[in-house]
Amino acid sequence: MEAEGITQTEVTVRKVGGSVGSEKELLDSSSSGSGSSGRRAGEDKEKGGAFEYFGWIYHLGTNSIGHEYCHLRFLFIRGKYVEMYKRDPHESPGIKPIRRGVVGPTLMVEELGRRKVNQGDVYVIRFYSRLDETKKGEIACATAGEARKWMEAFDHAKQQAEIELSTGRSPRTRLSIENEIDLEAHRPKMRRYAHGLKRLIRIGQGPETLLRQASNLVGNVKSDGFFEAESEDVIEVHQWRCVRTVNGVRIFEDVSNPKSDKGTLVKAVGVVDASADTVFDVFINLDQQQRYEWDTLTGDLELLDSYDGHYDVLYGTYDPKYLTRWKSNRDFVFSRQWFRGQDGAYTILQFPAVHKKRPPSSGYRRTKINPSTWEIRNLSAPMGSATARCIVSQMLEINQAGWCKWKQNSCAKFEKTIPYALLSQVAGLKEYVGASPALRVESSTTVVRSKFSDASMSPIDYDDAEVNDEFYDAIAGESSSSSDEEEGSSKNSHSKKDGRVKLKNVSWAIASLALKRNSAPGAEETLDLNVPPVIIEPSEFKGSLHKGKDEKDSNCWTSPNGSGFKIRGKTYLKDNSKVVGGDPLLQLIAVDWFKVDRAADGVALHPKCLLQTAAGKQLPFVLVINLQIPAKPNYSLVLYYAADRPVNKASLLGKFIDGTDMFRDSRFKLIPSIIEGYWMVKRAVGTKACLLGKAVTCKYLRQDNFLEIDVDIGSSSVARSVIGLVLGYVTSLVVDLAILVEGKEEAELPEFVLGTVRLNKLKPETAETLEV
Repeated sequence: MEAEGITQTEVTVRKVGGSVGSEKELLDSSSSGSGSSGRRAGEDKEKGGAFEYFGWIYHLGTNSIGHEYCHLRFLFIRGKYVEMYKRDPHESPGIKPIRRGVVGPTLMVEELGRRKVNQGDVYVIRFYSRLDETKKGEIACATAGEARKWMEAFDHAKQQAEIELSTGRSPRTRLSIENEIDLEAHRPKMRRYAHGLKRLIRIGQGPETLLRQASNLVGNVKSDGFFEAESEDVIEVHQWRCVRTVNGVRIFEDVSNPKSDKGTLVKAVGVVDASADTVFDVFINLDQQQRYEWDTLTGDLELLDSYDGHYDVLYGTYDPKYLTRWKSNRDFVFSRQWFRGQDGAYTILQFPAVHKKRPPSSGYRRTKINPSTWEIRNLSAPMGSATARCIVSQMLEINQAGWCKWKQNSCAKFEKTIPYALLSQVAGLKEYVGASPALRVESSTTVVRSKFSDASMSPIDYDDAEVNDEFYDAIAGESSSSSDEEEGSSKNSHSKKDGRVKLKNVSWAIASLALKRNSAPGAEETLDLNVPPVIIEPSEFKGSLHKGKDEKDSNCWTSPNGSGFKIRGKTYLKDNSKVVGGDPLLQLIAVDWFKVDRAADGVALHPKCLLQTAAGKQLPFVLVINLQIPAKPNYSLVLYYAADRPVNKASLLGKFIDGTDMFRDSRFKLIPSIIEGYWMVKRAVGTKACLLGKAVTCKYLRQDNFLEIDVDIGSSSVARSVIGLVLGYVTSLVVDLAILVEGKEEAELPEFVLGTVRLNKLKPETAETLEV
């Protein structure tokens, strides 16, 4: 039986200690007492152990006759083991799981964004094998916040599997994990049941609220660090001045370039007493009754089209009599594009648009809504407070002449304008959330004794021979059951082919266990000072993109110092302080700008590559960054960073060069900064550092005197959409990039900049063709 509607799910986190610990710690903690009531997940995490998540989700798929189904299911994750039930095992002790499996190292998890299912909007998560993308499955959540929680839950489960694999804790288990998985809908037999008390951390109010409202989520339970603090990682180029305060919302203007003949950037900033997930759900919702309560301008919205779960086109109307003396009604069409960053912050871009479903019509005057961006970012809760807060910023471009006139002559007239109505949306959100206690109050964490100690599986409850059943096996097909709601046997679930690709998530904590925790030398000790330096003559190394002569030169590259970037300081682990970056450790010697038919890996081995020249082979070490850009045609931007001495193997860079892919994924960091260009593109790219191995697929090639990193930007739908926007303006952009290896331990701080590059107004048509 299909689900009648999709309005809400519930997510629960049960945690036994923290996310990383020994097998003995896991077993000891699983049989410990319930602990003190009211302990939060963040406090428990520090004590070692394994996370446990459970809650209600929707299982999506297609049965054997091609009929799509959507079933409400209870999902339970403990360590690396996952089970799916028809009912809550807490309320039905002894119930057997209908699906179960193991989250293994080859499991990939991708957020597909928003999708309409059975007349309701859900947020879909896709699972598939990195080795075979035909093996896949999907679950869905009612809110973006819950989707984020489940992404983090599976990330922790994957960490647990990688810990066991990297430490070789069980040879038999390790061998079976590496075996090819079997997607036959077989149900592994249980060896025995676990016993003992369990500590539960519940998030959400239970299935009885599924048809009423969005569940509440604990905001401070997050994975081991997609990102850090709230500060930006690039020196701010805008200079904002507060010009008005309305209903607790500050309105700023950008005064960094007062003589500009272009539009003026203004923004409204307010603090909302709710999580970023909650505010995003309110903002993205098109329900007319809800929008009437906070949105004075775009309350009447209609969805025209939706693409890839992160992009849609909307049509709206409004009566201008509340704003101006105009008599005719107005309508507008605009697009929304949104994505969530590694720090959990949401960015929404809104552009004026046209759509064939809504051409200009009589009775309405077509108006273009000002281009704008929204940023919704969580704020750290005060000490001892469990109240979630976020800061909401809306930025838009206003005609400069009009803005100056309103500001100088009569501010009261500004209150009758469309830009003012747009800026007032932040105040509307703030007041609406403040008047809705259900949105503001985060569910409290309760620690209780488990009612189903005989229904939970511990790591030793599975036969070693069964470990190769990856969890996407458990959700790839409709559950076989005699229940009426599961008519007909189903085969593997098949998602529609819509260009969805993989996101790579590997925690740094896993890789750290595989490496010795000896003291890592700093930047000054990264290169072997006992070896005389070689003289790097730039004239010996030529790339297809030339080095810029001055700031006016275009379609070129230069290598700026690191003063435009902020990196982790020596005391970062204590106070989150960041410092201005210094000169790069490695020297950028050349840049290649290639046009390719398909993504090109292993560029360093290509006969055209400078590393295959006599001069290139004499260099002590070269770091090759191959940024693979999806387009028509595809492009590769290849950066060559050279060291004049060998790298100290005991240094952090040395560990990165010769470490595992898991370690590299968890440490390879890039900081972007658009120095010159359209402000909307700047907001889309952002100024936050990104762990590329967690955002997109990275491949590593270590040979001879180089390490090549192939960065597949097209492997993430979000990154693909952002790079598509960038390419539309690339001929007018000046972009700075900084490359780092992230420091996560005190001995690895302060960080240092490995290399930088400035790309000045690239011209795609000048890319040199590379045959691969």
